[in-house]
Amino acid sequence: MTVAETATFSVRRSSAGVDVSRDLPPAGHFINGRFALSTSSAVFEVEDPSTGQVIATVPAGTVEDADAAVAAALAAKHDWAAATPKDRSDALHRIAAIIEENRELLERLESANTGKPEAVASDDVSSAVDTFRFTAGAGRTLTSLAAGDYAPGHTSVILREPVGVVGVITPWNYPLLMAAWKIAPVIVAGNTLVLKPSEQTPLSTLKLAELIAAELPDGVLNVVTGAGNVVGQRLAEHPDVDLVAVTGSVGSGQKVAGTAAGTVKRVHLELGGKAPVVVFDDADLQAAAEGIRTAGFWNAGQECGAACRVLVHESVADKFTELLVRQVASIVVGGPGTGPDTEVGPMISRAHFERVRKALQEATANGLDIAIGGSAIEGTGYFIEPTVVTGVTPGADIINNEIFGPVVSVETFTTDDEAVARANETPYGLAASVWTTNAARSLNIPRRLDFGTVWVNSHLVLACEVPWGGFKGSGYGRDLSLYAIEDFSRTKHVMINHSA
Repeated sequence: MTVAETATFSVRRSSAGVDVSRDLPPAGHFINGRFALSTSSAVFEVEDPSTGQVIATVPAGTVEDADAAVAAALAAKHDWAAATPKDRSDALHRIAAIIEENRELLERLESANTGKPEAVASDDVSSAVDTFRFTAGAGRTLTSLAAGDYAPGHTSVILREPVGVVGVITPWNYPLLMAAWKIAPVIVAGNTLVLKPSEQTPLSTLKLAELIAAELPDGVLNVVTGAGNVVGQRLAEHPDVDLVAVTGSVGSGQKVAGTAAGTVKRVHLELGGKAPVVVFDDADLQAAAEGIRTAGFWNAGQECGAACRVLVHESVADKFTELLVRQVASIVVGGPGTGPDTEVGPMISRAHFERVRKALQEATANGLDIAIGGSAIEGTGYFIEPTVVTGVTPGADIINNEIFGPVVSVETFTTDDEAVARANETPYGLAASVWTTNAARSLNIPRRLDFGTVWVNSHLVLACEVPWGGFKGSGYGRDLSLYAIEDFSRTKHVMINHSA
């Protein structure tokens, strides 16, 4: 493939920036229904990655802080577990309404803390609202095996109970939304929780806790900021935490699962991804290129389900790549507050910016071609050009390593069997998509792909009614849908002898 585009990207910048000085949550951790000072004076600086400027500081929590939050959750768990499904559902409906009422505030915080463009931050808030609303209803509809006499003279009843205290660790790429994905099913199932947000992006989660404090009994929701190897480690090892749920990198999930094994607690993992996008020779190539334009570069590619690895049939590879490059050339890069048509924001931090830039340098050093983009954008902030890498061969590092930036690679295949085998060779198993107008392929190929979600002729379309989660290195457990509520509950069999 020799397709190349000489277009260069510039960054839209807002002269005023996004001022959140009056929106910030109170200082401290949120424990037992109120904000409390940390036991340490150490803090983390929180940056706006579009400018590199510090916009807030939050406590670098300690083991003692985590223990206090777990103690609060433990004290609250019995009363909350005894609440009716309606009571818990009503609380979630109220939370959804509060998020909707404070939409603009939360969008500002999310944009300032993550660099998200307006469209992405708005979608995050809308999705958080829908998560709470869906889960509020779903929590009242759980079913199980019918009671009955499955052994002579004995009636069996299946109870679904909360697991107890849940430790939650959320990532930096979707701070508010990933908090919603965990908080909603955890509490509707009757659990209490301690949540540790990423130390890089804690502001919207802390603000959410402030906004909804009056809607939940003290201790049901607790938020402790801090480093993963301190607060996260303590939640994973704490004997009073019954389940720990992580959305994050494979390395983070491995550490948590290893630590949790010491107390034989349940683990819920939603980890990384390297989503293959299989484009067959009968596909609508224009639709595929447009789909990847959105799904490959949404949230600047800092998305575990991003359409980042394209496998296209060799007979249409040049035509498809030309279409894709044209689509990417029109992407608007910019910081928060630069308009609703800005699409791609910055990398979350200087360290991540450098990792993405290094990955691109290694790609070119290994003989891969850059069809468009490929460089950092000069100026303030951590911006990388939207990039398409071509000439990718089997076994290349870019196939197996999650770059987590605005980078899409393109490789070719010859047969259906080769496409499936190559798609499945990644150590991840979170998501994939198939692009074809052949009805048989649209049914058969997804069955052969080893991924938790497989789209046909679309990519990165989510709905609260259906589950999200992966296989292999992408972890286990499901977010969204009834399956998430089941993951945060347990079944108990009660058998009554009535033969006497």
